[in-house]
Amino acid sequence: MMQRTLDKTRKQIVKKKGPMGTVHEGSRDSRRLRKALARDGRLGKLATSRKKQEQPLVDRAGFFQESIRETGIEVFDADQILAAVKSFVHQHDEEMGELKQTRRPGRPASMREDTLRAKIATLEKEFQNGFLVPDLTSKENVSALELWDGTWLHLNSLHWVRVTDAGALRTATFPPNKD
Repeated sequence: MMQRTLDKTRKQIVKKKGPMGTVHEGSRDSRRLRKALARDGRLGKLATSRKKQEQPLVDRAGFFQESIRETGIEVFDADQILAAVKSFVHQHDEEMGELKQTRRPGRPASMREDTLRAKIATLEKEFQNGFLVPDLTSKENVSALELWDGTWLHLNSLHWVRVTDAGALRTATFPPNKD
């Protein structure tokens, strides 16, 4: 899919001129090809960065989908949602402890340990302010999440809520605004 513009342009030029070897280096057609190649590169970079931004929310929905399947509960109450969110926030604690134990005394933290520490701090801060989760108090939403196919596209159809560390639930919009 990445070279869509380049393929279209190449096809048009071949249809008009014949084989690609007959295009002169400084011709208008070669400029069109370079421009199409540059555009495809830009679009590829944008798609990669968008996917990188969306992936944490896809992983989050996948975690809660797995917790629904493991527990078999049809509708969660506030305490069960709070317990599931806490397990999500602290899912990296065990790996963090292992990294601390394997590090020799006096040595700086590894890159992985620094990234885990930052990730855990971000998740805990979000949990204090309101952690974005699929609404597990609605039977329709739970069944929709259970049938979810793992793509970003269908996350929009789910209802989402924010859960605070005090256990308060409030409705939220999806995708969340990056303020």
